[in-house]
Amino acid sequence: MKTSLKTLLAVGVAMALPALASAGEIAVIVKTTNSNFWQNVNKGASAAIEGQSEHTMTFDGPASESAIADQVNLVDNAVNRGVAGIVLAPSDPESLIPAVKRANESGIPVAIIDSALGEGGKGTYQAFLSTDNCAAGKLAADKMIELAGSEGKIAVMSYVAGVGSEIGRVGCFVEQIKANSKLEIVGPYYSQSQMATALNQTTDVLAANPDLKGIFGANEPTAVGMGRAIQQAGKAGDIVAIGFDGNEDLQAFVRDGTLDATLVQGSFQMGELGVNAVLDLIAGNSVEAQIDTGVVLVTKDNIDADEAKNVLY
Repeated sequence: MKTSLKTLLAVGVAMALPALASAGEIAVIVKTTNSNFWQNVNKGASAAIEGQSEHTMTFDGPASESAIADQVNLVDNAVNRGVAGIVLAPSDPESLIPAVKRANESGIPVAIIDSALGEGGKGTYQAFLSTDNCAAGKLAADKMIELAGSEGKIAVMSYVAGVGSEIGRVGCFVEQIKANSKLEIVGPYYSQSQMATALNQTTDVLAANPDLKGIFGANEPTAVGMGRAIQQAGKAGDIVAIGFDGNEDLQAFVRDGTLDATLVQGSFQMGELGVNAVLDLIAGNSVEAQIDTGVVLVTKDNIDADEAKNVLY
């Protein structure tokens, strides 16, 4: 009898080990790992987990933002291995809802960052952390009107249609332009967050619209491609160009005048505050349902100021 009890205990411990091994894991799953923006989210998440003895953090994402099925699989895998919490930047507002629901049904706290889930996902996560993308879009539009004037043509270079951040950011940019100027909008064009695609699209737009007065690139790879196309066309400084995000390429474009401004999100803050929110939830503490991670308008005048340095990456 003693032998069989030992055997049962051994089996029980063996069966419990996988759950115990991942019990303290916080899975941070972003839209893609192939972007400095998301790597800056990783830095913030790492800073939040540093010094934690009870919890570890894993960072993952698909090869591209358009690989939505791959991201769904990453969330499903995290649920299957029984992680302690999930920080998720959903690439698609609808496709990720079933996976997040599974996490919620499994008792796993979820903090959504950057882009919102669709209406059907309400109640399946505990916190949403993002830039106020509508406010950021309006800020970009106001700067465009200030620099380009209120008449003529401007182009909008967007990224993935229908993503929560894109709906707010580009939608409110367009609304603000229409409400406060007579500027004609060309586009939007969707790069699928591919720099090379944005470069080719911008090259075509500049060639087809020689009278273009301004252009807006709505996320990091799109704005980088846009900036390179402007340089290759010899139009740097001749066309008002506003970007979004703040990697080294975009900083260089601001410094050399290719971009008049770029709006930079608190990507580090998304990772740090997202993990902190999950840690609070695991500990049984309440968190704010919506947390604004901020945006800074960076120009040549303030790029070396602390407000810019704190968000550039």
